[in-house]
Amino acid sequence: MTPVLRLEGVSKSFGGLQAVRKVSLELRQDEIIGLIGPNGAGKTTLINLIAGAYPASAGRIFLGEREVTGRPPYRLARLGIARTFQIVRIFREMTVRDNVVAAALFAGRHVGLRAARERADEALEFVGLGAAAGRVAGDTGLADQKRVQLARALAMRPSVLLLDEAMAGLNAVEQSAALDLVRAVHRSGVSLIIIEHLMKVIMGLSHRVIVMHHGQVIAQGAPQDVVNDQQVVAAYFGEHYSRRTAPRSRNGHHAP
Repeated sequence: MTPVLRLEGVSKSFGGLQAVRKVSLELRQDEIIGLIGPNGAGKTTLINLIAGAYPASAGRIFLGEREVTGRPPYRLARLGIARTFQIVRIFREMTVRDNVVAAALFAGRHVGLRAARERADEALEFVGLGAAAGRVAGDTGLADQKRVQLARALAMRPSVLLLDEAMAGLNAVEQSAALDLVRAVHRSGVSLIIIEHLMKVIMGLSHRVIVMHHGQVIAQGAPQDVVNDQQVVAAYFGEHYSRRTAPRSRNGHHAP
């Protein structure tokens, strides 16, 4: 089966800084990929490349069988790629509903205002904000503002959803509710890539985990296998810690 999203050797340089280096990955239909790595590893830059915010310096990006390398964000949104942001980006002086209507209009090539409002209402009910539709978005709390972002993304009817630190700043109760919501999105048939620092979120949601360090993919696989990978441990905690936690041979020395 053709992956819903495929990257082939994607790189991005900013002057002399190579932020992403020859990243190749596949996102399968109905899959959740957790994207992790230390600060500065290139995770958000990679999401920006997929979403079209940055043009790739090298490599190719495919959505299904269609190459979308170099397409601008609005075209990618219309083709089925939606995203949220680590730092909430909403129209704070607009109502919750109008925030989501704007997204539906933006992503819908032939969607009129009536259809956009219907999409918005459907998305708001899905995320639990139906009763808050008339509130000014900037007057809601952080958890609800993150739901507004998610509702906007869902109103675009995506096949691929990119979530950047969706749980950041939430308390334990809010995190639990957000986890349930992401699972519901996945059950609706959307494939996801999730950047997250909370390992309980990554372990609880991801089918596969991809680890980046210095712009490169250094490990990928099942969540439990990846978190026990010594190269991953070294990237997060340093080589000294990695040597201390490496398996020992029968004579008591670290295994090679």
